[in-house]
Amino acid sequence: MKYKDIFLDFDDTLYDTRGNAAISLHEIFVKYRLDRYFNDEHLFAESYWNANVILWSMYAKGEVERDFLMVERFRRPLSEGENTDGTPFTPDKELCLSINNDFLELNACKEGLVEGARELVSYLKDKGYRLHICSNGFCEVQYRKLRACGLYDFFDNIILSEQAGANKPNKAFFDYALKVAKAERTTTIMVGDNFYTDITGAAESGLHTIFFNAHPEAFTAPQLANHEVNRLTEIINIL
Repeated sequence: MKYKDIFLDFDDTLYDTRGNAAISLHEIFVKYRLDRYFNDEHLFAESYWNANVILWSMYAKGEVERDFLMVERFRRPLSEGENTDGTPFTPDKELCLSINNDFLELNACKEGLVEGARELVSYLKDKGYRLHICSNGFCEVQYRKLRACGLYDFFDNIILSEQAGANKPNKAFFDYALKVAKAERTTTIMVGDNFYTDITGAAESGLHTIFFNAHPEAFTAPQLANHEVNRLTEIINIL
């Protein structure tokens, strides 16, 4: 198959979202003196990640709106904290939004990439592929992160779910992406790390796929993707 267009997920496929966010969470913990409510910073971080995974999954399915996600991803972990008298800490909406906004600002300037990301996009660009980011991330953050990590100029289009009016894995997102990219379904392939949003969604939309499974010890994927890799640089041998 001769491909012309490559759709690439951004968060945790190219951009080290979890690693960069972990740094930002520590900065938030210090700035807001959350040690008043948590004896262990790691407990706060673990609670955040548990809530974040659930909420982003709900967001991808269209079960919650972005405004709900932005409040809840901090309200839920903060609610597991305690006041100095041992009573549960009850964060208000204003505090959760303030922390969320600061968190997004801190995240937007982080530079960390997944190992092999720059090598891969450089290779694909040099080979003449047209490259397009396809992400469920928020507009005000994704552009800044792309510039901060130095990948912005590699891409022909930045296609985000807010603009599409639908999230991955919805077929409407991929239809919109093909229209924006002026790409043909038969000569386009999707690369992503999330089996549900990236691979299942793209496959059900008639696209070929490459599943980037960075943790094969933790997740065994059904045989749906056309290719599976554990390192980004393995894609060089496919495309």
